Amino acid sequence: MKHKILIVDDESDVVQLLKDYFEMNGYDTLSAYNGIEAIKQVNKNPDLILLDINMPDTNGYEVCSKIRDVISCPIIFLSARIEDIDKIKGFSVGGDDYVMKPFSIDELGARVQAHLRREHRQSVHRHFTFAGSLTIDYSSKEVKYKDRIIEFTKKEYEIIELLSTHPGQIFDKERIYEKLWGWDSEGDSSVVAEHVRRIRSKLIQLDHDPYIETVWGMGYKWIK
Repeated sequence: MKHKILIVDDESDVVQLLKDYFEMNGYDTLSAYNGIEAIKQVNKNPDLILLDINMPDTNGYEVCSKIRDVISCPIIFLSARIEDIDKIKGFSVGGDDYVMKPFSIDELGARVQAHLRREHRQSVHRHFTFAGSLTIDYSSKEVKYKDRIIEFTKKEYEIIELLSTHPGQIFDKERIYEKLWGWDSEGDSSVVAEHVRRIRSKLIQLDHDPYIETVWGMGYKWIK
């Protein structure tokens, strides 16, 4: 079965270049030239989204924020200019990776493959119920508290999955970042702390137990 990629960019030449490349390499593609079209195309359930940041109507950050609660596939931002503050903002709204324009199309293709392989590996995990009322279904990537689904962004869920499948093991921010964003991502491991803060906030609203413990000076672990 072919993977489906949604390509979102207001430059038609860029869209056509990416369509030709990925279709030549065995992918199906969807296209959108602005944020409004992108949001509509999400209904076709792409396996990965290439999303330009600087679009005239609704920018890439706004698109990502609007669609992240309804789709969990990897989102790779494309941008001609990336500052650290932009990267943190992108990760905080649910992005998974950044590629700077002009880019090597073969490198972009390799990153797409890496994200899709990671998605496949994560889809084979088992279902597991923790002590208390929290349940994590690794096959459907859902976290429930007393049968109520808790909404997490893709990266928030991945942090939960990584820590919860290694209970008691300490992961520092750099290791978490390397595992989930990739060693060659153009980001900063400080974004991990923001994701952990958001996870805890959502869990504590439902349960006094935050499940993730900070080991000062070392990192984070899932409480057994």
